[in-house]
Amino acid sequence: MTKIADLRELGSEDLAQRLTELDDQLFRLRLQQSMGQADSGSKIHGVRRDIARVKTLLREKRGSAA
Repeated sequence: MTKIADLRELGSEDLAQRLTELDDQLFRLRLQQSMGQADSGSKIHGVRRDIARVKTLLREKRGSAA
């Protein structure tokens, strides 16, 4: 799980890239879970929270720029 202070240091492009990486990771974890390969419930929860943090920061940066 990524801390919000670490994410605040990133720029908008880096946050957007991080968001796509997290989306891919979430997809892979859900696929593994559906196939019964891994017990990834807590990992999915952490990735979803990281996605929410990144989206919140992107929204804040867009709001302050406008």
